[in-house]
Amino acid sequence: MKLLALDTATEACSVAVLVEGAVLERYELAPRRHAALILPMIDAVLAEAGLRPTQLDAVAFGRGPGAFTGVRVAVGIAQSVAFAADLPVVPVSTLAALALGAGRETGHTRIATALDARMGEIYWGVYAVAGQTAEPLSEECVRAPADVSAPAGDWFGVGSGWAAHAAILSRRLAASGWLGQRYPRAGDVAFLAADPARRSAWVSAELALPVYLRNEVAGKATVT
Repeated sequence: MKLLALDTATEACSVAVLVEGAVLERYELAPRRHAALILPMIDAVLAEAGLRPTQLDAVAFGRGPGAFTGVRVAVGIAQSVAFAADLPVVPVSTLAALALGAGRETGHTRIATALDARMGEIYWGVYAVAGQTAEPLSEECVRAPADVSAPAGDWFGVGSGWAAHAAILSRRLAASGWLGQRYPRAGDVAFLAADPARRSAWVSAELALPVYLRNEVAGKATVT
């Protein structure tokens, strides 16, 4: 399988190509520079892989939750590439990608993800990580840190929400540790998109939609 994947939902900007289980990736922590970086990154990683867009099987993207502008960049670029090359698109949760990366890095299998959503809230999701999969154990949500929950058991936290609200979150669940300065990566978006169990999530480009969770704010942002 050959997949192009991208993620711009957080301060990080990344692009990856998955070719028969191996990942080539470009990653840069670059707040507010996603629009300038994403196309050169795509060109570079495709050239390294020796592929043209028409040789891909699909385009995957981090569909949110995350920064509204960043999520829209990913959606727009993924749709453009897919339309031009007549490819399906695979929307992938940025929280799931964050969990998968944290599981690989730390060896923990129960990951509690939290991205700082500003306005005193976080984007929250809890996952069971095994191999190249991250299965949600509850619905993703946007809530105040004092209002989140997780199934009983030991957890490992990851994401900017932990850096901002670790004391509160640690009272909400049993966490053996946490990493704050970690962001979703396109390579993990690609691994999740390639999971055979996710083939039903592959859609045509016009059906590729972002997930903001905070819908009332997203609606205002779209209009302005």
